[in-house]
Amino acid sequence: MLRVEMKSDQAFAALDRLAGALDDMSPVMADVGEFLLESTEERFDAGVDPEGAAWAPKSQTTIDAYVRRGKAVDRRPLWGPGEGVRLAKSFHFASGPSFVEIGTNAIQSAVMHFGAKKGAFGKTKRGSSIPWGDIPARPFLGLSETDQANIVELVEEWLEEIAARGR
Repeated sequence: MLRVEMKSDQAFAALDRLAGALDDMSPVMADVGEFLLESTEERFDAGVDPEGAAWAPKSQTTIDAYVRRGKAVDRRPLWGPGEGVRLAKSFHFASGPSFVEIGTNAIQSAVMHFGAKKGAFGKTKRGSSIPWGDIPARPFLGLSETDQANIVELVEEWLEEIAARGR
Protein backbone atom coordinates (compact mmCIF):
# COMPACT_ATOMS: atom_id res chain seq x y z
CA MET A 1 0.00 0.00 0.00
CA LEU A 2 1.25 3.44 -0.93
CA ARG A 3 0.76 6.25 1.51
CA VAL A 4 1.27 9.92 0.72
CA GLU A 5 1.37 12.51 3.45
CA MET A 6 1.02 16.15 2.59
CA LYS A 7 2.43 18.81 4.88
CA SER A 8 1.94 22.04 3.03
CA ASP A 9 0.29 25.05 4.62
CA GLN A 10 -0.16 26.56 1.14
CA ALA A 11 -1.97 23.44 -0.17
CA PHE A 12 -4.19 23.23 2.92
CA ALA A 13 -5.05 26.93 2.60
CA ALA A 14 -6.02 26.42 -1.06
CA LEU A 15 -8.18 23.41 -0.18
CA ASP A 16 -9.84 25.36 2.64
CA ARG A 17 -10.65 28.23 0.21
CA LEU A 18 -12.09 25.76 -2.28
CA ALA A 19 -14.20 23.99 0.36
CA GLY A 20 -15.49 27.33 1.66
CA ALA A 21 -16.37 28.52 -1.82
CA LEU A 22 -18.34 25.35 -2.54
CA ASP A 23 -20.59 26.13 0.45
CA ASP A 24 -21.73 29.33 -1.27
CA MET A 25 -21.50 29.33 -5.05
CA SER A 26 -23.62 32.51 -5.34
CA PRO A 27 -21.09 34.41 -7.49
CA VAL A 28 -20.79 31.72 -10.15
CA MET A 29 -24.53 30.95 -10.01
CA ALA A 30 -25.25 34.64 -10.75
CA ASP A 31 -22.81 34.47 -13.70
CA VAL A 32 -24.57 31.35 -14.99
CA GLY A 33 -27.94 33.09 -14.62
CA GLU A 34 -26.74 36.12 -16.61
CA PHE A 35 -25.38 33.81 -19.31
CA LEU A 36 -28.62 31.80 -19.53
CA LEU A 37 -30.72 34.97 -19.67
CA GLU A 38 -28.68 36.25 -22.61
CA SER A 39 -28.76 32.87 -24.36
CA THR A 40 -32.55 32.57 -23.93
CA GLU A 41 -33.16 36.09 -25.23
CA GLU A 42 -30.93 35.47 -28.26
CA ARG A 43 -32.79 32.24 -29.10
CA PHE A 44 -36.16 33.96 -28.68
CA ASP A 45 -35.11 36.76 -31.03
CA ALA A 46 -33.85 34.18 -33.55
CA GLY A 47 -37.06 32.11 -33.27
CA VAL A 48 -35.36 28.82 -32.42
CA ASP A 49 -35.67 26.24 -29.65
CA PRO A 50 -32.75 25.23 -27.38
CA GLU A 51 -31.58 22.65 -29.95
CA GLY A 52 -31.51 25.33 -32.67
CA ALA A 53 -34.60 24.13 -34.56
CA ALA A 54 -36.74 26.91 -36.02
CA TRP A 55 -40.16 27.42 -34.46
CA ALA A 56 -43.29 26.65 -36.44
CA PRO A 57 -44.19 29.66 -38.60
CA LYS A 58 -47.12 31.91 -37.79
CA SER A 59 -50.21 30.50 -39.50
CA GLN A 60 -51.93 32.31 -42.34
CA THR A 61 -55.11 32.25 -40.24
CA THR A 62 -53.35 34.25 -37.51
CA ILE A 63 -51.91 36.69 -40.05
CA ASP A 64 -55.38 37.14 -41.60
CA ALA A 65 -56.87 37.79 -38.12
CA TYR A 66 -54.33 40.60 -37.52
CA VAL A 67 -55.19 42.13 -40.90
CA ARG A 68 -58.96 41.95 -40.17
CA ARG A 69 -58.39 43.76 -36.87
CA GLY A 70 -56.27 46.41 -38.57
CA LYS A 71 -53.17 45.44 -36.60
CA ALA A 72 -49.60 45.44 -37.85
CA VAL A 73 -48.48 42.05 -39.13
CA ASP A 74 -45.19 40.67 -37.81
CA ARG A 75 -44.59 37.31 -39.46
CA ARG A 76 -42.10 36.14 -36.80
CA PRO A 77 -43.58 33.44 -34.57
CA LEU A 78 -44.49 34.70 -31.09
CA TRP A 79 -44.18 38.30 -32.23
CA GLY A 80 -47.24 40.38 -32.86
CA PRO A 81 -49.13 43.39 -31.58
CA GLY A 82 -47.71 43.67 -28.08
CA GLU A 83 -47.43 40.03 -27.06
CA GLY A 84 -44.02 39.24 -28.53
CA VAL A 85 -42.39 42.26 -26.97
CA ARG A 86 -44.06 41.56 -23.63
CA LEU A 87 -42.92 37.93 -23.63
CA ALA A 88 -39.42 38.71 -24.94
CA LYS A 89 -38.89 41.30 -22.19
CA SER A 90 -40.24 39.09 -19.39
CA PHE A 91 -37.35 36.65 -19.00
CA HIS A 92 -35.58 36.77 -15.65
CA PHE A 93 -33.43 34.60 -13.45
CA ALA A 94 -32.95 33.94 -9.76
CA SER A 95 -29.81 32.48 -8.25
CA GLY A 96 -28.46 31.56 -4.86
CA PRO A 97 -25.73 29.58 -3.13
CA SER A 98 -26.49 26.38 -5.05
CA PHE A 99 -29.08 27.10 -7.76
CA VAL A 100 -30.05 29.06 -10.85
CA GLU A 101 -33.58 29.32 -12.20
CA ILE A 102 -34.64 31.06 -15.39
CA GLY A 103 -38.18 31.71 -16.46
CA THR A 104 -40.90 34.19 -17.29
CA ASN A 105 -44.06 35.36 -15.58
CA ALA A 106 -45.80 36.32 -18.83
CA ILE A 107 -49.33 34.91 -18.75
CA GLN A 108 -49.09 33.43 -22.25
CA SER A 109 -45.66 31.84 -21.77
CA ALA A 110 -46.74 28.26 -20.98
CA VAL A 111 -49.10 28.10 -23.98
CA MET A 112 -46.45 29.53 -26.29
CA HIS A 113 -43.74 27.19 -24.95
CA PHE A 114 -45.80 23.97 -24.83
CA GLY A 115 -48.54 24.74 -27.36
CA ALA A 116 -52.31 24.23 -26.97
CA LYS A 117 -55.15 22.70 -28.94
CA LYS A 118 -58.14 24.71 -30.13
CA GLY A 119 -60.64 25.00 -27.28
CA ALA A 120 -58.22 23.66 -24.64
CA PHE A 121 -59.34 26.43 -22.26
CA GLY A 122 -63.04 26.40 -23.00
CA LYS A 123 -65.11 29.06 -24.74
CA THR A 124 -65.68 32.79 -24.47
CA LYS A 125 -69.09 34.21 -23.48
CA ARG A 126 -69.78 34.57 -27.21
CA GLY A 127 -69.00 30.89 -27.81
CA SER A 128 -65.58 31.24 -29.47
CA SER A 129 -62.98 28.62 -28.62
CA ILE A 130 -60.06 29.54 -26.39
CA PRO A 131 -57.65 29.45 -28.08
CA TRP A 132 -59.50 29.93 -31.36
CA GLY A 133 -57.03 27.64 -33.18
CA ASP A 134 -54.25 25.18 -32.49
CA ILE A 135 -51.08 26.81 -31.17
CA PRO A 136 -47.92 24.82 -31.94
CA ALA A 137 -45.28 24.42 -29.24
CA ARG A 138 -42.44 26.90 -29.65
CA PRO A 139 -40.01 26.07 -26.83
CA PHE A 140 -37.82 28.95 -25.72
CA LEU A 141 -36.61 27.74 -22.31
CA GLY A 142 -34.01 25.02 -21.92
CA LEU A 143 -30.32 24.29 -22.24
CA SER A 144 -28.58 23.76 -25.54
CA GLU A 145 -25.41 21.67 -25.76
CA THR A 146 -23.51 24.94 -26.17
CA ASP A 147 -25.20 26.34 -23.04
CA GLN A 148 -24.12 23.27 -21.08
CA ALA A 149 -20.53 23.54 -22.29
CA ASN A 150 -20.43 27.25 -21.47
CA ILE A 151 -21.78 26.61 -17.96
CA VAL A 152 -19.05 24.02 -17.36
CA GLU A 153 -16.48 26.55 -18.59
CA LEU A 154 -17.84 29.26 -16.26
CA VAL A 155 -17.67 26.92 -13.26
CA GLU A 156 -14.17 25.71 -14.16
CA GLU A 157 -12.91 29.29 -14.49
CA TRP A 158 -14.48 30.17 -11.14
CA LEU A 159 -12.84 27.19 -9.44
CA GLU A 160 -9.46 28.03 -11.00
CA GLU A 161 -9.79 31.60 -9.76
CA ILE A 162 -10.51 30.41 -6.22
CA ALA A 163 -7.62 27.97 -6.29
CA ALA A 164 -5.27 30.68 -7.59
CA ARG A 165 -6.10 33.18 -4.82
CA GLY A 166 -3.42 33.51 -2.23
CA ARG A 167 -0.60 32.02 -4.28
